[in-house]
Amino acid sequence: MQPSIHEHAAHVAVVPAMSHGLVAGTILMTLDGEIPVEHLTPGDRIITRDAGMARLVRISFKRVSLNTVRIARGCLGNNRPDRDMYVSANTPIHVRDWRAESMFGTPTATVSAIQLTDGEFVTDEGLHEVAMFELEFDAPHILYADGVEVRSEPLAAA
Repeated sequence: MQPSIHEHAAHVAVVPAMSHGLVAGTILMTLDGEIPVEHLTPGDRIITRDAGMARLVRISFKRVSLNTVRIARGCLGNNRPDRDMYVSANTPIHVRDWRAESMFGTPTATVSAIQLTDGEFVTDEGLHEVAMFELEFDAPHILYADGVEVRSEPLAAA
């Protein structure tokens, strides 16, 4: 079982711009139900948009200081996210509604969270210290994190 956030070392790293991962408390859809990212372990079966299910190969933790974005409850579709969600500004978000078409000229797009900021519903929250969990799979996948479709690897790896 993954140690709780409070059991991890207090070392804080300032993370380069291309860091990725999910902030502690983010809920992922798994074959065992909704599970907070900090409770996942290698071998867990994560529900994905692109493959149906993928096994988690590795999970790593670090406490970091990075630019965060707040995505307000329900602003990305029907109950997506299902609560206010905080992500790294560089978290790759998969959009496939009117936003993709109007903002990026395509029916679907995977873009960094900062590209979705509008100052009201998706806001740049600036630099914050967070507990970040990086998930590794056999290939990139689109995961359901707090009801939002999030790519499991940074855009640079796409």
